[in-house]
Amino acid sequence: MLKQRIITALILLPIALAGFFLLEGGAFALFIAAVVVLGAWEWARLAGFATQSLRIGYAALVAVLLYVLHGLPVLAPWLLGVGVLWWVFATFLVLNYPHSSRYWGGLPGRLLIGLLILLPAWQGLVVVKQWQLANWLILAVMALVWVADIGAYFSGKRFGKRKLAPHVSPGKSWEGLIGGLLLSLLLTVVVGLYRDWSFGEFLLALPAAALVVLISVVGDLTESMFKRQSGIKDSSNLLPGHGGVLDRIDSLTAAVPVFAVLLWLAGWGAL
Repeated sequence: MLKQRIITALILLPIALAGFFLLEGGAFALFIAAVVVLGAWEWARLAGFATQSLRIGYAALVAVLLYVLHGLPVLAPWLLGVGVLWWVFATFLVLNYPHSSRYWGGLPGRLLIGLLILLPAWQGLVVVKQWQLANWLILAVMALVWVADIGAYFSGKRFGKRKLAPHVSPGKSWEGLIGGLLLSLLLTVVVGLYRDWSFGEFLLALPAAALVVLISVVGDLTESMFKRQSGIKDSSNLLPGHGGVLDRIDSLTAAVPVFAVLLWLAGWGAL
């Protein structure tokens, strides 16, 4: 299993890095869209579509919606706003699972939730890519999520006692969450010192980084919640040794739209 994970990572890593940091404009939007459409195909299974044709149909619908959104950039602020509101509501769903499952709205509700998860994430990356220091910003949100995940793993393994969301993901602990959050904030401080931030910039950056990390945890737990309800371990086996696309991007689907909105509120770029 470890060998398989390493081989898959070695193949995918250069493709991912090239797609994120070398592509621009429409090519970048298309690259992210391809990832999102694969995620949509996987989500259709979590939502309850049993047949391959229905899953492909849902993925095709998402592809069409992405094409429409690309042609109507005026919708970007509205979509990102809806995405942020969704993740606030998702926090409630995760904290109150399994009782919150009655708010999902059955199959139609689950399919809608898939759109609320995937479309704003695509939109957030496309918007950030157009701003100053775009590649560094994308690297920043990824680094925050990855570092928090690493910190949570080791601190949870060493100190974890109190379950964070026992009905959703029994392996996660409050101690792991705190450890991951602290490590991500340490990273933010190091970057700020390197870039010679002012005291005011630190006051803005640290709470923003904390919020992005916390909402990324909600993204992870949200997918875990739907997998648990569906009795599914991995969203698919598209990535040998790693599960599916959603298993790799679940945290980022929540972090990216929140990150983009926070940057916009700070005056970084226009929506």
